[in-house]
Amino acid sequence: MALASFGPSLAATETPKPGATTAGNYLAGRHAQAVRDMASAIAFYAAVLAREPDNPDLLRRAFVIYLAEGRIADALALAPRIPKDDSARIGYPEFLAAADAIKRGRFADAVTRLAALGPEGISAMVVPLLTAWAEAGRGDRPAAFAALGKLGGKEGTEPFRELHGALIADVAGDFAAAETAYRKIADEEGGPALRVAILLGNLHERTGERAKAQAVYDSFLKGSPDSRLLDEAMRRTAARERAPRPEVGTAAEGAAEAMLGLAGIFRQQNVRETGHLLVRLALHLRPDFPTAQVLLADMLESDRRYADANAVYEAIKPASPLHRATRTRIAANLNRMDQSDAAVARLESLAKREVKDAEPLIQLGDILRGLKKFKEAASAYDRAIERIGALERRHWPLLYSRAIALERSDQWPRAEADFLKALEFEPEQPYVLNYLGYSWVEKRQNLERATDMIRRAVALRPNDGYIVDSLGWVHYQLGDYPAAVGTLERAVELRPEDPVLNDHLGDAFWRVGRRTEARFQWERALGLKPEPDLIETIRKKLKEGLPDGPPAGSGG
Repeated sequence: MALASFGPSLAATETPKPGATTAGNYLAGRHAQAVRDMASAIAFYAAVLAREPDNPDLLRRAFVIYLAEGRIADALALAPRIPKDDSARIGYPEFLAAADAIKRGRFADAVTRLAALGPEGISAMVVPLLTAWAEAGRGDRPAAFAALGKLGGKEGTEPFRELHGALIADVAGDFAAAETAYRKIADEEGGPALRVAILLGNLHERTGERAKAQAVYDSFLKGSPDSRLLDEAMRRTAARERAPRPEVGTAAEGAAEAMLGLAGIFRQQNVRETGHLLVRLALHLRPDFPTAQVLLADMLESDRRYADANAVYEAIKPASPLHRATRTRIAANLNRMDQSDAAVARLESLAKREVKDAEPLIQLGDILRGLKKFKEAASAYDRAIERIGALERRHWPLLYSRAIALERSDQWPRAEADFLKALEFEPEQPYVLNYLGYSWVEKRQNLERATDMIRRAVALRPNDGYIVDSLGWVHYQLGDYPAAVGTLERAVELRPEDPVLNDHLGDAFWRVGRRTEARFQWERALGLKPEPDLIETIRKKLKEGLPDGPPAGSGG
């Protein structure tokens, strides 16, 4: 199914019906758009358009939403109705019309449309790239390179010029020029990034140079040893199977690659709407485009549209290497939608099907840990580590995660061993230093070493309220209450919403005789919804205060 047919997921809520007034529907549409309820926004704007079909602002807003939601036919129908001065200002109606022309092989039409746009704003990047691919589509390679040349003087555009120059040479059958350009890009990056590795390896496979393809894939994996995205390519070259089709074999696919690249840049710069519209252009040009599908789903996740993101992930064809990589993301989104049972079942099913793959079990452990099912989480991590075998430096996060699950399920000796092993791999990891140091302080073990570790963690992360709290709690446990007060006040400034940090500060205030302030902090901690066991402790302190003598552990 083409992504362009996807609308918003409406399973959980019913789209509100438009009201009786034009102004009310317009305001409701703007509000729905602001809160990312696109189904409602479309319904409200459609009601207004029915009454004011020539309203330029409304036409522009409706067009943008239709394009952002992948309703390309609706967007194309609206595009000619947007006044030309407005069209030139925002660009997207002409971008979409040109992209549609390229998709349908009407390359001269695309060039003409793009030539009418000025070089301002995003047009300065979109127009040369789409023009280059339209020219390539009609076989005019010099004109294509001339269009790319218009990118040359703009900051950050050189990689686009180089990459699409290589792709245009590749599509034209000039494999020697394409290889030279791909290798130049890889050298400038200090080794091939994933996309360049795929493109260059694919070229070598198509030209029968399997050993060169294998070397490219190996080079990428040296820097990203955990990646599974080249598994199929590696298997294919090792088995000397038939070469795959080109990664980019047509002008439409090249234009899609260009729009995807721009979308990624704007996504990194947090220019959300621009990135979203560009990735939709990419998917109109090439509906079956897994890399673009993943980027779109990631954007939807950022907007907390988890059901819509999962619909995009589910549409990725099983033959794509990205299909496998996104299966655990579907489970993570189910968990975010409070469908944890479905998420757990999905991951257990994946783990049973892929008996050598540790990733579903790692994700399972993470979800169970988030649900505070620490014993079950530790078991999932155990199973993952059994599949991995010999652990390496890159596995320290897994050890850290298992250590937390073990500590929270009262398996301290094993937890301590995992924390220490993680520190062997990453001696300067602040979160491991902090967690182990704090745990030792709570147990009143290895206090000198724990203090040094937490001080180091604070030096590495001076604005992390939890780590600063740990140092304050060390001072408290060691009886240096004035130092504890100063440090814990800083921690609460950094994390005012945390009940445990407020409770700790209350204890420190009590010990230095600031008892009114202590009770205020405890009351504040109660209002921040602490864990049930801490609620009981705080209530007792509010009633009785702290007992005399040395502290007895967390919460006083």
